[in-house]
Amino acid sequence: MAHSFFTAHQRATVEAAMARIIPTDDTPGAREAGCIDFVDRYLSGIGFIFARPDGSGFEVLTGKAADAWRRRIAIMRTRYAEGVFDLDSRSHKAFSADFADLAPEQQDSVLRDAEKKSQAKEAATAADGPALQQTSTEVDLDFFPLIVAHTRQGFYADPIYGGNRRRVGWQVIGFPGPASLRDVHEGRYTTLQYFAEGEAEKVREFHDGL
Repeated sequence: MAHSFFTAHQRATVEAAMARIIPTDDTPGAREAGCIDFVDRYLSGIGFIFARPDGSGFEVLTGKAADAWRRRIAIMRTRYAEGVFDLDSRSHKAFSADFADLAPEQQDSVLRDAEKKSQAKEAATAADGPALQQTSTEVDLDFFPLIVAHTRQGFYADPIYGGNRRRVGWQVIGFPGPASLRDVHEGRYTTLQYFAEGEAEKVREFHDGL
């Protein structure tokens, strides 16, 4: 892949973890959807953050916005590097092998341990002060919830972001999606038919009243 951040070992480890978060069964999983390509390119720099509404590429970030996103990406890169190291450490301790080389059941066991670590950290943080609102930014997430969030994003996001290869994520949930972002931007495609019963009509009434 032309734009990437991970080393070969990191990429194999993250892809293996994603493949257990959304596994392949009777429907495609994270591996078939190319979720690893989504996150690898996302962490490669700031060139793939916001897709242009017309689907022609990505916005060019400059100034303070660019600086802020560079800091954000740097934090997530550290989370992933440390997370891969942690998965391998846990894997060697339990099974004497790298995470990517374990059997699926063994990988699940290691991921459950990593999840417990994240949950314990969240509980300790909550105990130190008043309850906070749900985390709203990726940089506030520990490695396990971060990779879960990115797996879901890579599975369901518009293919322009590098994941949802051949739209398999949308196919799993029965959503055909637009042919391109340009169709959405220019009004040729709408998701109104997928709203909850009655909601589509409310949206139409709202827009008619503007």
